[in-house]
Amino acid sequence: QVSGGEDEIQQLQKALLDYLDENTETDASLVFSRKFYIAQWFRDTTMETEKAIKSQKDEDSSERTHHAKDVETTGQIMHRAESRKKFLRSIIKTAPSQFSTLKMNSDTVDYEDACLIVRYLASMRPFAQSFDIYLTQ
Repeated sequence: QVSGGEDEIQQLQKALLDYLDENTETDASLVFSRKFYIAQWFRDTTMETEKAIKSQKDEDSSERTHHAKDVETTGQIMHRAESRKKFLRSIIKTAPSQFSTLKMNSDTVDYEDACLIVRYLASMRPFAQSFDIYLTQ
């Protein structure tokens, strides 16, 4: 269980990375998986920021009141993206062996929980969200 809020995704990501770090001794491929997830989440955050900037630029200049609201939400998106990038950078700089000492919860994540976290985080990706649209078309 994670507390609700803006950094729920970060807590899940950290729990998954902690699980991968704990099990690297039994399966060496988990080191690659850990690095892949970090890189993918960083890329997703960058893409989200670029989309926010592009949508801001695409706004019609005649809609000044709408534009002010969009700038505010774009600012919030960019702030959230920067905090996620900062979180991921701190994980990148931390050696995998030191990462396990930075646990958020004292509970460890087992294999079933890790699978559930992966499924949840994957469902948040754009392709997974639009999969039903592809099937109906």
